Amino acid sequence: MTRADEPIRLGDSLHQVIRGLRPEGSAAHAPAAAIGGVFGKWEAAVGPAVAAHVTPVKLDGTTLVVQVDDPAWATQLRFLEATVRERLAEVAGAQVDHLDVRVAGRRR
Repeated sequence: MTRADEPIRLGDSLHQVIRGLRPEGSAAHAPAAAIGGVFGKWEAAVGPAVAAHVTPVKLDGTTLVVQVDDPAWATQLRFLEATVRERLAEVAGAQVDHLDVRVAGRRR
């Protein structure tokens, strides 16, 4: 058993991070390569304008949960959903069948 203050292998650490991106208890896990592709190549897939307002949160099977910074972007993303899914397949190698769009709480 490893103590909390001992170093761990990078691969083990990354595995823990990727596990944290998946919802607990979910039967449909996305492959690690798909998760890495979506999160690592997000801006390349969606472009800088969309990436400035839309952030991927988690990949649950083939459903990608994204957070937008304004309700207008939620509407815009619904129009762009098919294009975003195609670009994620091309650029990130991830199969995304559905986007679950959530609006971030506004700061005052």
